[in-house]
Amino acid sequence: MAKKLNVTPLHDRVIVKAAPAEEKTAGGIIIPDTAKEKPQRGIVIAAGPGKKDEPMSVKSGDTVLYGKYAGTEIQIEGADYLIMRESDIMAIV
Repeated sequence: MAKKLNVTPLHDRVIVKAAPAEEKTAGGIIIPDTAKEKPQRGIVIAAGPGKKDEPMSVKSGDTVLYGKYAGTEIQIEGADYLIMRESDIMAIV
């Protein structure tokens, strides 16, 4: 399910693989590339150990919801990921 990376996030950071953007609406209308919204759902690929007094709530393989502009886009081994703090994650689905 979750791909194993050679990168370990520090402290309360997580690496998330964003879900692909929606291609069609519920009514079947195809959405052009210019109108696609940035996805707000993804799968946790790797999680850090947490802060000294606060263990992590998420683990590798969890599907999460995060803010629209949360995280920083990074590229690892040719794939695109987001790295963000655990506090940027709003829910585990």
